[in-house]
Amino acid sequence: MTLQLDDLRVRHLGECRYDSPLAEMLSTKQTSPHYVAEGDRVLLEDTVSMLAEHRLPPARVPSFEGAGPRRKIYFDPARVTAGIVTCGGLCPGLNNVIRGLVQELAVHYKVKRILGFRNGLRGLTAEHRHDTVELTPAHVRGIHKDGGTILGSSRGGQDAEEMVDSLVLRGVDIMFVIGGDGGMRAATYLSDAIRARGLDIAVIGVPKTIDNDLPFTDQSFGFQSAFARATDFIASVSVEAASSPNGVGIVKLMGRHSGFIASYAALAANGADIVLIPEIPFAFEGPDGLLAHVEQRVRAKGHVVIVLAEGAGQDLLDQPGPQRNGRGTDASGNVKLGNVGELLKERIAAHLAAAGLAPTMRYIDPSYSIRSIAANAYDSVYCLRLAHAAVHAAMAGRTAAAVARWRRRFVHVPLSLMTSRRNQVDPDGDLWMSVLETTCQPAAFGSQPDREKVRTGFC
Repeated sequence: MTLQLDDLRVRHLGECRYDSPLAEMLSTKQTSPHYVAEGDRVLLEDTVSMLAEHRLPPARVPSFEGAGPRRKIYFDPARVTAGIVTCGGLCPGLNNVIRGLVQELAVHYKVKRILGFRNGLRGLTAEHRHDTVELTPAHVRGIHKDGGTILGSSRGGQDAEEMVDSLVLRGVDIMFVIGGDGGMRAATYLSDAIRARGLDIAVIGVPKTIDNDLPFTDQSFGFQSAFARATDFIASVSVEAASSPNGVGIVKLMGRHSGFIASYAALAANGADIVLIPEIPFAFEGPDGLLAHVEQRVRAKGHVVIVLAEGAGQDLLDQPGPQRNGRGTDASGNVKLGNVGELLKERIAAHLAAAGLAPTMRYIDPSYSIRSIAANAYDSVYCLRLAHAAVHAAMAGRTAAAVARWRRRFVHVPLSLMTSRRNQVDPDGDLWMSVLETTCQPAAFGSQPDREKVRTGFC
């Protein structure tokens, strides 16, 4: 994707005429570094070669608007009603973001009315307009210690016009949407419908995805908590496999389209022999296939540990089998995945038995145990800072934008870009190279005509 500076510009509702209430807690110097200058930009690319390819003056090089408090804001805080909704699957840190938004709005901007919409965006539909709760600092005190979301969540494609009607009925001026790719798409549709009516309502997204697959962000909140928890399950399966004759341990982790959790967890646990992710196709059969490598590993080491991302090997699920084939889509429009873990377990067990190595199989899918945990210390801080940045953006009249961290700076990203592509593990990148170096697995299992076959020794 080739982006120009104009593609990265964030829409403003209008001129900022009100003094920021944060002035009292920040330096009174005119050059206070705590305020973000309107012209502050963060470069999209960070290498000299990439910048040189543009052949543009510095002011025209693609860059994001910096996030943070402004000296002047668009909304009069005393008259603001804010809304908050959480969408999609659970993820560590959702309560942290809610708490951060409420505290920043109520304590520092003195916003008096904050509404929480219950059970996702369906709380904005006519049928569920009673599903709201008034949020105050007292209401959210301590919720960051718990997993899940106090507002509840759901998937589904609600009508944008109906949701706008709900916002108008409640007098909402600012809407915060915390969600993944489905939530960011919904926030985009909502923002477009608001603009078509000429309404003065800001929509700000706080992107979350446990899979870390949203673009234009260094890392999604909750991701570090998730892969840290996943390492515990890899360690447990490793012990089980090593303690059993011809032990085979399989841990299936989240990762519909991207193998970040599987990759990072495998690196952190340092106990995996094989990592399978959606970005790298694999084949079962043949001398370079997965089954042959598993057999070699069991013969040489006595056991094998496999970390599997749920979206890996979906092309191998054409054959019928119980709970294997993905069927249709979920309420958010995501294709339902087949259960590749069950297929993997069956094929490995059959192959090893035929090779005279009666296996002891250990297979676990801890997905719900991982995504429902509370955020760790790192994600707790990250969520709070994202929430602060979201409130600053909204109060300054930004809309149709998400807050994200890019090149270790908080920035504003147009909502349309958050769903323009998917963040994936680069098969030729340094992360996957680290996985190959740690596991000593081949670069590819089976026939990969476009990729050099690399065999490595056992670690």
